[in-house]
Amino acid sequence: MKTNTRFIKSITETAAKSDTVMPWARGTRRAAFIAKRKSLSETRKSA
Repeated sequence: MKTNTRFIKSITETAAKSDTVMPWARGTRRAAFIAKRKSLSETRKSA
């Protein structure tokens, strides 16, 4: 099978340029979501 280095190089360059934030990525957004979820669970009362 022939390796296409130019194609692979363009894919890696495009991936490096991409800065889309995924929801499951670790960071401040995730920490804020976890803190919000913890505060909701503490205020709920069980029957």
